[in-house]
Amino acid sequence: MRLALDRRRLISLAAGFTDRATLPVAEARQLLDGLLHSAKDARPSLQYGPTEGDPRLRRVTAGHVRDLDGRAAGSEAGYSPARVLITHGSQQLLYMVAECLADPGDIILVEDPTYLVFLAIVQSHGLRCRGIPVGPEGLDLEFLDRLLAGLQRSGELGRVKLCYLVSYFQNPTGVTTSFERKAGLLELLRHYERAAGHRIYLLEDSAYRELRFAGPDVPSALAVRGHQDRLIYSGTYSKPFATGVRVGYGFLPEPLFTAVNRVKGNHDFGTSNLLQQLLARALASGCYAAHLEVLRRRYAHKARVMTKALRTHFPAQTQWQEPAGGLYVWARLPKRLRSGAGSVLFQNALTKDVLYVPGALCYAADPRRRKPDHEMRLSFGGATEADIRTGIARLGGVVKQLVR
Repeated sequence: MRLALDRRRLISLAAGFTDRATLPVAEARQLLDGLLHSAKDARPSLQYGPTEGDPRLRRVTAGHVRDLDGRAAGSEAGYSPARVLITHGSQQLLYMVAECLADPGDIILVEDPTYLVFLAIVQSHGLRCRGIPVGPEGLDLEFLDRLLAGLQRSGELGRVKLCYLVSYFQNPTGVTTSFERKAGLLELLRHYERAAGHRIYLLEDSAYRELRFAGPDVPSALAVRGHQDRLIYSGTYSKPFATGVRVGYGFLPEPLFTAVNRVKGNHDFGTSNLLQQLLARALASGCYAAHLEVLRRRYAHKARVMTKALRTHFPAQTQWQEPAGGLYVWARLPKRLRSGAGSVLFQNALTKDVLYVPGALCYAADPRRRKPDHEMRLSFGGATEADIRTGIARLGGVVKQLVR
C-alpha cells in the first residue's frame, strides 16, 4: 500500500484497495447531511457510544446477516443482536480474538494459503500455525483430521485454540467454502474438543461475502445448527460500502464476547459513533444495497478485464480460478519460476513499475513443508481498467522472458 501511494507511476495490482471511482461520495454526503440536521440524532452521533456498538446498528447488523443466510438461517439465538460487536473494521476483531484466545506457543489452524495480514497478527502474538490445503470446496477435512489426530498423539492438541477460515472468495485464492464443508469442519472441531480439554473455535472471516458477482450465495457457518458456542463470525461494512469508513462487526459467543469487548474498551472506548450512525442510515434507507449492486457490476467487469489480459499476456502454463466475487486473482506460474520478494521476477516487475503480492507471503510458517514460491496475488479492486490491462501486459512480459 505504501509503494502504491508513494510511487505515482507504479501500477499496483497488489494492494487490496476497493474501486475509487465508485466510492459513494454523493450518498455519504446526503446521509450525513440528514443525520446532522436531525434534532434527535445529530448531537448523540457526535458523542461517545457504547463500547460494544450502537444498539440500532447491532440490531440492523444481526438482521442483515440473517437475511444473507435466508432460508438456511439457523436458530434465532445465533443471530441475536446481543452477540454482535461493532469494531473498527474486521481487522480489529481478528486481532482481539487472537489476543483473547491464544497464548504464545499456541497453535492456530489456517488455510494454506491464507490472508497474509492475519498471519502477521498471529506472528505478533507468538503463535504457531498449521496449514491445511485448500481445494475447490474449501479446506481439506481429511487432511485436517489427520493433522489433529497427530497433534493428539504428540500431546499438542491442547495448544490448538482456533481455526481461521476466509470463507467467501478467499483472500488470496478466490475459493468459496461450501456450506457442507463448513458443517463438517465444525463437527470435526467438536470431535477433538474433549481430548483438547477446551473449546476449539472456528473464526469465519466473511470480509468478501457481499462482493459476489456470479453464482449463488453460500450460507454462513451461523446457519449450522448446534455450534454457536464454538463459532465466531466476522464481517465488514468497509469493502461493501466504503473502505474509509472502517466499520466491521463480529458475532461472538460468551464468555468470549465479554472478554473481547473489554479488550476493545482498552483499545478505543468504542468504534466511531458518527460512522456507525452513517452506516445504520445507509442500511435502513436502501442506499447500502443499491451501492452494493453498483460495486458488483463494476468488479465483475474488472475481473473480466484482468482474466482476459492474463490469457493474452501470460504463458499458457499459468493457472487461475475464474473470480466469482471478491477482489483477487490467484495466479500459479510454472513451478520452476520463483515469484517471491527476493526473486528476479519480483525485482524485474518493479523496474517495469508494476507490483503484485508474492504468493509465499500468504503461507504460514509451518515446519512440515516449504512455502510454495511460484504464485502471485493480483488485485483488480483498486486499479483502473487501463492500469489492469497495462499492468498485466508488463507483468506478463517479464514472466515470459524468464520462462524461456
